[in-house]
Amino acid sequence: MANETGIKITEVALRDGSHAISHQYTVDQVTSVAKVLNEARVPYIEVTHGDGLGGSSLQYGLSKTDELKLIEAAVSVTDFSKIAVLLLPGIGTIHDLKKAADLGAKMARIATHVTEADVSKQHIETAKELGLETVGFLMMSHMAPVDKLVEQAKLMESYGADTVYVVDSAGALLPHEVKERIKALRQELKVNIGFHGHNNLSLAMGNTLAAIEEGATRIDGSIRCLGAGAGNTQTEVLVAVLEKMGIPTGVDTYKMMDIAEDIIAPILPKPQEINRDSLTLGYAGVYSSFLLHSKRASEKFSVDSRDILVELGKREIVGGQEDMITDVAAELSKTAVTPAK
Repeated sequence: MANETGIKITEVALRDGSHAISHQYTVDQVTSVAKVLNEARVPYIEVTHGDGLGGSSLQYGLSKTDELKLIEAAVSVTDFSKIAVLLLPGIGTIHDLKKAADLGAKMARIATHVTEADVSKQHIETAKELGLETVGFLMMSHMAPVDKLVEQAKLMESYGADTVYVVDSAGALLPHEVKERIKALRQELKVNIGFHGHNNLSLAMGNTLAAIEEGATRIDGSIRCLGAGAGNTQTEVLVAVLEKMGIPTGVDTYKMMDIAEDIIAPILPKPQEINRDSLTLGYAGVYSSFLLHSKRASEKFSVDSRDILVELGKREIVGGQEDMITDVAAELSKTAVTPAK
C-alpha cells in the first residue's frame, strides 16, 4: 500500500478499553458504541479481548462475552467504519484470524514485542491472503534503540504489512523519542507509519502530535481515554485538536464529543485519570499487566510496589516473564534497609 496523506484514526476503546473494564463488554454495549462511531465516520474500530483474539483466559482475564459475538455485533451496525482485530502470535491463532475474517473484520493488527517481529510472518501473510488490510504492531517500542526498531519494522513490511506502528504500550516514550522513531521509519519504509500512545505520563496527545509531525498517518485513540493504564490519546480531543490545526480526519467532532459524554462515560467504572499506579507504569516503562502481580508481591515481601516495577523496567522484563516479579521482590526485600527502632 502506497504512503497516504491525511490522518486515519482507529478507535481502540472496544479493545484496549476492555482492560479498563476487566473484559466485561456485552453485545449491547459494543453494538451501541460501534453504531454511533460509524455515524461519526470513524474509519476503523478495533474489537477484541484486550489482549487480542483468543485472549480470554485465566492468565489474561476471562471475557464476559465471546469476542466473536462482539465482532459480529460491531460488523452488523457499521457500513462506513471497518472493524479491526488485534492478534498476538502465541495468544491468538491463524484459526482465530480466519473466524474473524469470516465474520466481516476488514483489518488485522498483528502485534509482537518490538524485538520479535519475526514471529508475525505467518500471521501477516495469512491476513493478506484473507484480503485483510494488515498492520504490524511493534509493542513496547521504547525498549529498542531506533536502529533495532527500523530493522524489525522492515521485517513486518517484508511480510506484507500495509502499515507498521510504533506502539508505546507503557506510555513511557517522550516526544523527542517518538519523533526519532517515526522519522527513522518514514525514511526507511515505503508503507504507512502509525502511532499508538498511552497517557501514563500525560504525554499521549503530545506524542501523537509529534508522530504526526514526522509523518505518521495512522493514529490510534480511545474515546474518553477508555484504554489500559491511564488510557490512550483521547479520540474526541484529538479530532478537535487536528481540526484546529487544519488537519482533516473526516470524523465528526461534535458527534465524538456527544458519544464520549453520553455513551462512553456511563460504561467507565470510574473516570480515567493518571493515578499513582498508571504514573508508575509509564515511569518504569513496564506492561500494565505487571501492576497487580507487583502489588501482590509487595504485600508478601513488604517492598514498595513502585520499587518492584522500576527494577523490572531496568531489567527490561517483558510480558511472559511475570514469574520474575516475585524473584525481584524477594531480592529487594533482602537489600532493603531496615528502619532504626
